[in-house]
Amino acid sequence: MSNLLEVRNLTVHYPIRKGVFSRVGAHVHAVDDVSFTLQEGETLGLVGESGCGKSSTAKAILKLVDSTSGEIAWRGQRIESLLPARMRPFRRELQAVFQDPYSSLNPRMRARDIVAEPIRNFESAGEEEIRERVSALFDKVGLRADQMVKYPYEFSGGQRQRLGIARALAPRPRLIVCDEPVSALDVSVQAQVINLLMSLQDEFGLSYLFVAHDLAVVEHISHRVAVMYLGKIVEIAETASLFANPQHPYTVALLSAVPVPDPRSARKRIILSGDAEAAAMSQAVPALHCVLTKPCDSATLRSAIERAIDAAPQHC
Repeated sequence: MSNLLEVRNLTVHYPIRKGVFSRVGAHVHAVDDVSFTLQEGETLGLVGESGCGKSSTAKAILKLVDSTSGEIAWRGQRIESLLPARMRPFRRELQAVFQDPYSSLNPRMRARDIVAEPIRNFESAGEEEIRERVSALFDKVGLRADQMVKYPYEFSGGQRQRLGIARALAPRPRLIVCDEPVSALDVSVQAQVINLLMSLQDEFGLSYLFVAHDLAVVEHISHRVAVMYLGKIVEIAETASLFANPQHPYTVALLSAVPVPDPRSARKRIILSGDAEAAAMSQAVPALHCVLTKPCDSATLRSAIERAIDAAPQHC
């Protein structure tokens, strides 16, 4: 498989403005030197705790926020510095499904117009063709034809997310960035949406960058998983390999937090003490160059960090 997306040394810093004149006093290092590839037809899961930079990475790839440095190559062509007019042809192939299905939909538009809007924006299709494609998309995502005239507030949460998926599919994209697409939904509805995404991937050959907190969902849908901590990818591996044999201590601690669906079975929880924000603002130990060093007070885990760096320096 060929690489659709290549991200090299991506960095995103947000300025902190202070004072009457809003001068930049500091920067939040949301994403720091992140690199990965995404292949055609592949799902890459991006996991980590809140505030680790997952969504900022996704937004930078979509150019919803500007990157500070680094390279983003789409099908071999760099796009990180493109102006809006030059970026427009790429937006058809790069679509998104957002966390909150209600706030991502225009409340003043009927469902049929929400799904038709990308087609009108990117193609010169006649109204009859647009109606047929919108009707077909409603059927693909499990919505009825009579729901096309409804407004977003008339749908349930799961139906709104299906509507968001239909809108993302409308311009016939090659990559869909899914930013926490099921976290606001009930568990039963989550399963339906995840299965829908997987079936659509098989049918249309889509690639997904799947941002999520729920590790069980990520394990189910992803081919590979990247683990983020304090703006860095600390480990990336095939899904089965990462869940069976995690290499980085932070990944081990993250997986230990996953509940075991058996009340008689107890998993040993690894607690990383310390404050992540304080760790981000302070300097890591130069000898280790690992962002996990500061919040880790355990001598055993600290030793494991050193061994992990010696054995596989690409993890930090």
